[in-house]
Amino acid sequence: MGDLGDVDSPLVPTPKRFPDRTEIADVRAAAEPLVDGAQAEETFRVAGRVMARRDMGKLVFLDLVDRSGRIQLLCPLDRTGQIDLHLGDVVGASGAPAKSRRGEPSLMVDSLELLARNRSPLPDTFHGLTDVEARYRRRYLDLLMNEDSRTLALLRSRMVAAVRRRLDDWGFVEVETPVLQPQYGGAFAEPFVTHYNALDADFYLRIATELYLKRLIVGGLERVYEIGKDFRNEGMSYKHNPEFTMVEWYEAYADYRDTMERIERLVEEVARETVGGTVVTFRGHSIDLKAPWRRLKLIDALEQHGLWTRDADELRRRLHEREVDTSHDGDWAQLIDHALSHFVEPSLIEPTILYGYPVELSPFARATDDDPAIVERFEYYVGGMELGNAFSEINDAEEQAERFAMQAGVAGGEQGDPDYVEALSYGMPPTGGLGLGIDRLAMVLSGAETIRDVILFPALRPRR
Repeated sequence: MGDLGDVDSPLVPTPKRFPDRTEIADVRAAAEPLVDGAQAEETFRVAGRVMARRDMGKLVFLDLVDRSGRIQLLCPLDRTGQIDLHLGDVVGASGAPAKSRRGEPSLMVDSLELLARNRSPLPDTFHGLTDVEARYRRRYLDLLMNEDSRTLALLRSRMVAAVRRRLDDWGFVEVETPVLQPQYGGAFAEPFVTHYNALDADFYLRIATELYLKRLIVGGLERVYEIGKDFRNEGMSYKHNPEFTMVEWYEAYADYRDTMERIERLVEEVARETVGGTVVTFRGHSIDLKAPWRRLKLIDALEQHGLWTRDADELRRRLHEREVDTSHDGDWAQLIDHALSHFVEPSLIEPTILYGYPVELSPFARATDDDPAIVERFEYYVGGMELGNAFSEINDAEEQAERFAMQAGVAGGEQGDPDYVEALSYGMPPTGGLGLGIDRLAMVLSGAETIRDVILFPALRPRR
């Protein structure tokens, strides 16, 4: 690599804009068909960051990177003049697509313009930024140095756009609901609490969008969705971050079986659009996301592991035999949830819809027709990880009030929401609702091992 100059050189005034630029990937595409040593007639303007330099007498080679890719700049000094650039500088270049004598797609540069000076040393350009903690804390450097990180960030963006496009095409209306809520609900979770000075009241960062979205179904919007942040003041793991992104949708005149078909179609179609097919590699498994997915009753899944019983003491004994710590499980519902997460969930590698949940675990789901103790709820799993949750929603105000009252006696149960019950009293159509973890879907489609890889700025402990 050539000498890139003194990083402490005086401030260089730079332009405030660089218009009419073309992405590097498009210039590479224009150069690809050329024969070695040839040059096209059409000229382009490109801009990006200088990531390498090689001096060969009167010709300087620069590697220029933008978000679309990398290209070699061929800089004859008789055209560009002497090149005073630092590694990491942002430059603009004008010239024609060309092929080097060795066949490398390039840009033959007529003029070169400094747009921003880099004043800090970059990590090793060959190995990139490899320290995991540093990658998360200084994501800007991670994106600069690691092409895989840029690719992953753009994949997630395409994925979210594809989810939005499918729901829009299906006639859903995108809405926004409050992030700060006077009463939290829609999930079993510990909230973050803040104080609203103007109202002199404690508010909560939402743990779910569910109850506000269903108010909109009562109001007649019929099909609604929201893609947004939720916050749960709980632990972190490879699949948990306290601040995370969800899409929730609610569809009037549908039930959980309709919703099963929708989520299968959505994930399959989003995968095709985002990664070009339905087969992905996730946590060491090759998985086909193509619909239809496997259907499995929750009770059958627990029985396969010898863990289905309605007796809390017996269930606790069986979990102890399997060396599971149940000291924090206060009742049967928490024990069942523990059994699911420890034994059933890791075994669900192929896309699986797990359905038919006990009513104790599901305060918002309607009972099945043949057993009031089982509700029309499903969760869906890929690669041994839950992606989301769905119900046939309770639409009777009195039944919902009774469920809230039942939850009051359950350890960690859903707190009541009288305002939501009042909304239901005006009548809500039969409704199917679903939540999908955007971060987890990004993990599956990209093959990322941890949720922190698919969140640009994940939660980290403060530096000491």
